[in-house]
Amino acid sequence: MRSATSNPLHRQTNTHMTHTRTLVISAITLLPLLAGGCMTNPFGDDPLDKHTVATTQRLRSINSLVLEQRDYQEEVQPSKEQTLQDARDRFAGVERIELSLSDARIAALANNLNLGATLIAPTIAAEQVSEEEGRFEAIFTLSGTVRDNDDAVASALDSSKSTVRSITPGIRVPLRTGGELNVTLPISRFETDNSFSLLNPSYTSDLNFSLSQNLLRGAGRRATTHSIRIAEYNRQISEAQTKLEVTRTLAEVDRAYWRLYATIRALEVVEQQYNVAQAQLERAQRKERAGTGTEVDIVRAQSGVADRVEQIIRAQNDVSLQERALKVLLNIPGLNADTPTHIEPASPPDPVEYAFDAQNLTDAALDNRMELLELELNLARDAANIAFAENQALPLVALQYTYGVNGLGGTLDNSIDTLGRNNFESWSIGLNAEIPLGNEQRKSSLAQSILARLQTLATREAREQAITREVYDAIDQLNSTWNRIIAAQQAVELNARVLEAEQRQFDVGRSTTTDVLDADANLANARLSEIQAIVEYQVAQIDLAFATGTLLGQTKVDWAPSDPRLEEHGEARALEGVTPYKPGSGIIVKP
Repeated sequence: MRSATSNPLHRQTNTHMTHTRTLVISAITLLPLLAGGCMTNPFGDDPLDKHTVATTQRLRSINSLVLEQRDYQEEVQPSKEQTLQDARDRFAGVERIELSLSDARIAALANNLNLGATLIAPTIAAEQVSEEEGRFEAIFTLSGTVRDNDDAVASALDSSKSTVRSITPGIRVPLRTGGELNVTLPISRFETDNSFSLLNPSYTSDLNFSLSQNLLRGAGRRATTHSIRIAEYNRQISEAQTKLEVTRTLAEVDRAYWRLYATIRALEVVEQQYNVAQAQLERAQRKERAGTGTEVDIVRAQSGVADRVEQIIRAQNDVSLQERALKVLLNIPGLNADTPTHIEPASPPDPVEYAFDAQNLTDAALDNRMELLELELNLARDAANIAFAENQALPLVALQYTYGVNGLGGTLDNSIDTLGRNNFESWSIGLNAEIPLGNEQRKSSLAQSILARLQTLATREAREQAITREVYDAIDQLNSTWNRIIAAQQAVELNARVLEAEQRQFDVGRSTTTDVLDADANLANARLSEIQAIVEYQVAQIDLAFATGTLLGQTKVDWAPSDPRLEEHGEARALEGVTPYKPGSGIIVKP
């Protein structure tokens, strides 16, 4: 009787089944590749490989701006007098809103776009610390294989066909001492056509422990946790930079607030000039009608009125520019840069003379300025980099130790039972070394770290001198502007008396319109100088507070990193809805 294995038809069927199985396995293997490539050719280009956002024309072509001249054919062209009157009435009937300095600060802290982006930086830095700490988390590993062998053999003692199925779960634990611990439990099933095999199929289950520990380079917690330490320094640097930005934003809001105040008061001064010039024109016209005046006085008065209108137009434009700058800083919903609503500063200046202790203020500045704290953190980071570079310059010596327990059986249960009895065990210990010849690369890295620290030290000394200069400059500016305020107030008082005298002289025919308008112009210049001195005195106080790393006034601000993932996405608040705390912004304003 012919055996099944000697049947050619049976051998042909086995061969066909083997080829079919090979094709199926190949298809299964290629399936993830084809799916990942969206069923496209994995060896060729695809338009989806490139994401084109901007067209070539948009990137390389610059369009022109064509301004069209106003055409009065369909409307009546206004007279020059009407045009000037319309310019004077530019702000008439426009909605106004009063804003105190404290409300301006709160609005900027809650809504300023640049500050909102800055507050996210410490959150990113904190995530980087978590990322570095996550490098020491234990990792579960799992691998599985299926291998089908069909080999040509020269001896009946060898197996020509065998099938191996294995799965290996394990845990890998990075150690903060500079090593790595691995625990694996490989389980496999082996089946063969070898008639001499005692167990067919046979099951193996092994429990393996392996430990790798660096002894020089990369050894010790300080070396292995270097990246965590650097990330933490960077997080603190980010917070120092953010605090500096919060302080700078508040100072910029205060400056913009007082600049707006100055332009509004300047507009009031030129409006008063216009009223004086208009009254002088009426006075000259009355005298001319009474026969005691001259035509030239009327013309001079009309010229003075026109000059004041031009000054009003310029002052109105200055108000609009400063107002828009403040609106951008505040970013209050409903009070954007393109809105016509006017801001009326509700916090008038109250200039008083101060006494200063320059040395105490300088010491406070050196303690409070975030730039110096940032340099201190940079020095700590440089020291950590030097220590790490010194460690990396050492030879690489690693201790390797493995220990294993073996299990074998005709069934999986028998194999695990053998493993539990711990009858078969093996171990090994070894030492690996790597010693660079010359070690120039790591020596250069160490030298760079040392030079970076020396550079930071030099920068710190220069920064301390710059901060000291800022404090003394702000003190001198305060003293100077206070004296300017006194002088400007006296000038206003005297020029007001001169204007009144010139008006009386004009009424009795002993003065001209030119004399009256010149006296009024001198009075206006004195008032503008007084306003400018008062505002510069306020700004000098802001500069002194910024130089010392503090806030002007009694308001205290506590901030925390912002996480936009936690913020509420909803409608924006209007001005009356501004509160001392914005959810997710990390800003708290305390009186």
